Amino acid sequence: MKFGDYPKAGSLEGVTGFRNYTKSLGLDIPCDDIVAGGPESPLGSPLEVDGLSIGHRLGMHPMEGWDCQTDGRPSDNTKRRWQRFGQSGAKLIWGGEACAVRPDGRANPKQLYMSEHSQADIAELREITRKAHIEATGDDKGLVIGLQLTHSGRFCKPNDNTKFESIIAYNHPILDRKFGYPASRPVISDDEIKRLIDDYIVAAKRAQQCGYDFVDIKHCHGYLGHEFLSAVTRPGPYGGSLENRTRFLREIVQGVRAEAPGLRIGVRLSAIDTLPFKPDPAQSLPGALGPGIPEETTLPYIHGFGANQDNPLEYDLTEPKALFEIFRALGIRFINVSIASPYYNPHYIRPALYPPSDGYHPPEDPFVGVMRHLAVVRDLKKAFPDFCLMGSGYTYLQEFFPNVAQAVVRQGWVDIVGLGRMVLAYPEVPIDILSGRGMQKKRVCRTFSDCTTAPRNGIVSGCYPLDAHYKKSPQFKTLATVKKAQIA
Repeated sequence: MKFGDYPKAGSLEGVTGFRNYTKSLGLDIPCDDIVAGGPESPLGSPLEVDGLSIGHRLGMHPMEGWDCQTDGRPSDNTKRRWQRFGQSGAKLIWGGEACAVRPDGRANPKQLYMSEHSQADIAELREITRKAHIEATGDDKGLVIGLQLTHSGRFCKPNDNTKFESIIAYNHPILDRKFGYPASRPVISDDEIKRLIDDYIVAAKRAQQCGYDFVDIKHCHGYLGHEFLSAVTRPGPYGGSLENRTRFLREIVQGVRAEAPGLRIGVRLSAIDTLPFKPDPAQSLPGALGPGIPEETTLPYIHGFGANQDNPLEYDLTEPKALFEIFRALGIRFINVSIASPYYNPHYIRPALYPPSDGYHPPEDPFVGVMRHLAVVRDLKKAFPDFCLMGSGYTYLQEFFPNVAQAVVRQGWVDIVGLGRMVLAYPEVPIDILSGRGMQKKRVCRTFSDCTTAPRNGIVSGCYPLDAHYKKSPQFKTLATVKKAQIA
C-alpha cells in the first residue's frame, strides 16, 4: 500500500470489516463481536494489586497538559482535566500527569512539579478527581489514583518552549545531533544523580502526604529514567551492565521504601525501543511531511533498550524480561507498558493517521503499531503472569476500541486497558462502555494529533477538534495559524 493510502478506521464496515482488514495486514488483533456491560463483563471485573483494589479494567494514562502555572502549581485548565479524569469513571488513574521532581526537570515551563509550595495544590488535584468520580459513579469504591514522578532529561525545557536544556545520562550518537546537545557539554555526574535520587524520594514522600495511592517512577518515552536503561556506554556505577543501568531505579525505590513506608510503587516503562525516525525528504508531498524513515546508524546498534542490536527495527525482549526480574526483586509488580518515544519515533508510541507538527507521516498502517503494543504486553504477561500490566496504544482503534479491549482482557493478554488521548474530549468513555451504552461515535478521537502539535509549539494541550472548551479558546486560532504556516 502506498504512502497515504491507509483507510480511516471509521470507514471500515463494522466489526467484520475491521477484522477482515486487519487480517489482510497479517495482524491477529483480538476483537469480540459483542461488548458486554455490567460487572459480569471482562472489562467490569475488579482486581487486586499490591493490596490495592481496582474496581474494573479501564484505566487512564498520565497526560501532560503544558498548562500549569510557571511555579509548578496547577492552573484552572489543569484542574478541569483532572476533574474530567474523575468524571470518566475510570478506576485506575495512573499518575494523572507527569509531575517533575524539581524545576529543571520539566519538559516545558508550565509542567506540574512537586515542591513545598505546590504540595497542597497537588493534593487538591487528587481530591478534585475523587469528588468528580463520586459524582459520576456514586462512590469512590475501587478508585486508585497515583502520581507520576519524572525528570525529563534530554527533553527538559524548563524555561523556554523553544530551547532544550538537556540533562543526559550518556552521549547518544544520533539523539545528540538530532536535538542539538553540544559535544562540549558533560553528561549528568554521579554526584548529581545521587542528588536527583534524593529529589525523587522527597517528592514521593510528599505524594504520600497528599493521599496518593502510589507513585510511578517514570521510565519511558526517552526521559531520563528511560535513558538510563540504554546507558551501556556510560562509565561508572550508573552505566554499562544492566545492574548498573538500573541502579538509578533501584536506589529511588530503596529510598522511597525507607522514607515513605506503605506507599505503593509502579513503573511506566518503554519496554522496547527502535531507531530514531525522521521524515523522508525524497517522498515529501506538497504541503506535507514525508513518511518516516529510520536515521542512519552503524550496527550493532547498542542504544535501544529492548531493540535487536543487529536489526533495531525489530524488538528483543531479553533485557526487558531481565528488568522484570529486577522489578520482582524490588517488590514491584505493577507496570504500565508503553514503547519507544514520542520525540524520535512517534508512530511507535502513538499510532495515528495524522502526524504531529514535529513528526512524519506513518511509514506503516497505524493498526500495525497498535498490534505492536498489544504483542509486547501479551508476551510480557505470558512470561510474568503474576504481574499486573496496563497496556497502551489503543486510541487508534477508535470505535473498535471496546471490542478489542474486552477481547485482550478476556484472553489474558493484559490486566488493565489504558486510555490517553481518547479521553481528552470524551472522558465518559469508560462509563459508556461499562454501562453497555457503547461509544458515542461523534466524540471519538480520530488521532488528528492537535493535542501534540499544540504543546510542541508552546500552546496549551487539549482536544481542539472536539472539545468546545479549547475550540472556543484564543489558543484555537493560534494553533490554526501555526498549522497553516507549517503547511505553507
